[in-house]
Amino acid sequence: MAAKFEIYEDKAGEFRFRLKAGNGENIGASEGYKAKASAKNGVESVRKNSVLPERFTVFEGKSGKWYFNLKAGNHEIIMTSQGYTTEAGAKSGTEAVSRAAPEAEAVIV
Repeated sequence: MAAKFEIYEDKAGEFRFRLKAGNGENIGASEGYKAKASAKNGVESVRKNSVLPERFTVFEGKSGKWYFNLKAGNHEIIMTSQGYTTEAGAKSGTEAVSRAAPEAEAVIV
């Protein structure tokens, strides 16, 4: 199974997307958007920016877990990862996004 973006409406009525790996695990998710079209634009931004390593930031959260953010050219965060137990795991996650996102299908769920 190939990676895919899932676009969905959350309980607050905002639209979000998440990138799921081929094994079904969540790799990263977006913020909430007021319109479905904006979430679709966010997916396109991830596709475009995920091939640029300098757009990823890996960091340790307050919980001690490691995360990454993917930023657009305007420095706005467009996707945040799940928590990883190690920095190496988070870096591996950025590589997974770089490989999967450009060709990942977007589906409405």
